[in-house]
Order: sequence, then C-alpha cells, then structure tokens
Amino acid sequence: MPNLKIYIDEIHYPQLRDGLAAALDDLRAILCARLEVTPEACQLAVLPVMAIPGQPELNAELHLMPRPTRTRERLQEVGTAIRDRLGAASGFGVAVRIAQLDPGTYLALK
Repeated sequence: MPNLKIYIDEIHYPQLRDGLAAALDDLRAILCARLEVTPEACQLAVLPVMAIPGQPELNAELHLMPRPTRTRERLQEVGTAIRDRLGAASGFGVAVRIAQLDPGTYLALK
C-alpha cells in the first residue's frame, strides 16, 4: 500500500501541474516494480502547499508497510528514483522521505 504524497510550493504549482500529472504513471510504475505491488495498491497525490523560502520546492513523502524485501538499500533506490523522476518533471530540487508504518498500529478504512 505505498502512499506517495508530493507537496509542491503553491507558487510553482500552476506551471508544473501538467508535467507532474504526466509523471504520475511513471512514479506508480516505479513503486510497483521496486516494491512488488500492483497498481491498485498505490495511492499517489500532488498537493500544492504554502511553503516558506529556503525549502525544496517539491517534497515527496512515501509511507508503506514493511516487508522483508524492503531493505534500507531498496528503499534508498526507490527514493532516488522518485527524486530523479520528480526533478526531471519539475527542474527543481526534490526532498524525499520514506517511512515504514507499524503494522500493529496502522489502521485503514476504505
């Protein structure tokens, strides 16, 4: 259940909206291939936010459930691929954060 939220400074959102929308399929493909999930398991969103100067213009946060194959090295590869794809789509610096959730306390209602 990879959940990828991409936060973009609202100042840049209008000019980058179409490029980021076009990158979503590639990002989902990265998540599916490298995290061994189906497209239906992925949740991706782009959110314009009010940001302060000096922060990266794009900030991606990936939350997912742990699995034995999701080693630190694998997650670093996923994060690098996300950063590179978003950087190519935007031309801006991108910060990526990845957190594995606690299965014992995680709750999802759909």
